[in-house]
This record gives sequence, structure tokens and C-alpha cells, in this order.
Amino acid sequence: MKILALDSSGLVASVAVVEEDNLIGEYTIHYKKTHSQTLLPMLDELTHILELDLNSIDAIAVAAGPGSFTGLRIGSSTAKGLAMAMKKPIVEVPTVEAIAYNVCCTDAIICPIMDARRNQVYTGIYEWEHQTFCILEEQMAVGIDELLEKLEQLEQYTQFQKNVLFLGDGVPVFRDSIVEKLGKRAQFAPAHLMRQRAGAVGALGLKYLKKGKWVTASAHKPEYLRLSQAERERLEKDKTDGNH
Repeated sequence: MKILALDSSGLVASVAVVEEDNLIGEYTIHYKKTHSQTLLPMLDELTHILELDLNSIDAIAVAAGPGSFTGLRIGSSTAKGLAMAMKKPIVEVPTVEAIAYNVCCTDAIICPIMDARRNQVYTGIYEWEHQTFCILEEQMAVGIDELLEKLEQLEQYTQFQKNVLFLGDGVPVFRDSIVEKLGKRAQFAPAHLMRQRAGAVGALGLKYLKKGKWVTASAHKPEYLRLSQAERERLEKDKTDGNH
């Protein structure tokens, strides 16, 4: 099986083609461009270099959220357009889960964090057990303090304290708070594993596809996990107006 993967959920734009256990090609960029400017040209260049006939792919995997509202919309609309044109299914891969999947077979707990502003993060808690990727906590939107409390409570149910490996664009924002709370147990992924990669989306997407976890193009929609800032401000304004 062959899958085309897209990730524009954060600051990074990434496109990849994965066939079974082989990452055929990946194009990832994080440099001063909007995803609307980069995603389709990146896809066009990658398919050209690989001499890939898009009709030969079995499905399109997309980082379905959470993440940047604008980025998710661009990724989803691109995936929907391609899937409709080629009559292919869409595999919705949870963004945070895909970030965690960058790391393999570590003894540490894996905790991706995406900066969700207002001292909140999009996150989840994962681990590898006997070469199997396990979800300890599904992806969620929580305050950074609440997340660190969750990680501490998690350790109460294990025989020994595990290190916690953090990755994602929330690391530079919350690194000091993490180290203050967890001390030497806090680990941080290197640069090449730190951010979103479409290769991870594609690898997970293939696993989902084989399990029958896919949707039609018309049924696909991003998973935001929380309201956008504009929607929150509108609700707050409505509450304020209602109190007068």
C-alpha cells in the first residue's frame, strides 16, 4: 500500500509518500512562508522528483488536528480536493499522535506539546511497550500546569519513575516550567525529531488504513479540540452583552 501524507497543522509544512515500511520521499520546510504558499508547490515538486503518478496511491493521510486553525484548514482542504479528484479515501491522523510517533522504542514516556496560547498546550501521553506504540492519554487541550500534574500522577502507578521526553513547538515556550517541575527526568528531542513530519503521518496513516480507519473526502473535517480565538471572543462578547 502507498499513501500520500500532508501535515500543515503547525509552523512546519510537510509532504511525504510512504509505501509499506519505506519512506519514499519527504519534503519538510519551516521558513517564513504560509502553508497556502508552500503546500501544493511542495507536493508538486515531490511527485515530480519521485516520478509519482498520484493515481497510484491508495489513500491520503492528513494531520487532522489539533493545531493552527488556519494550517488545519489548508491541510484539510488540500486533502479533500485531492481525494475528491482522485476518488481516494482520507485517513485522519491525530496531530499530536503523529508527533509522538517521530520517536521509536524509547523507555521514556513521550509527551508532545504544541503551544495553544493562553498557557495551554495541545498534548497527549504515549509510550513504547515491547515495540508497540501505546496511547496512555488521548490528545487533549490542557494548561501546561495541569499536564505536568498529570505526568506526576501517572508515575504514582508505575514501579519506577520514567523520564519524560518532550517534543513539539511548545518546548521552547514551556521548557523552563518543565525543567522546574520534573528536573532531570525531563528530556527533549533533537531538532530533526522535534516538529511535525509528514513521514510520521504517513506511517501511522498506513496502520490506520489497514485497520479500515478512513473517511470519504466529503466526510472529512479537522479536529480543533477547542474554539478558535475569534469564536471565544464572540462568545465572551455575547456573555457581556447579555449581562447588561
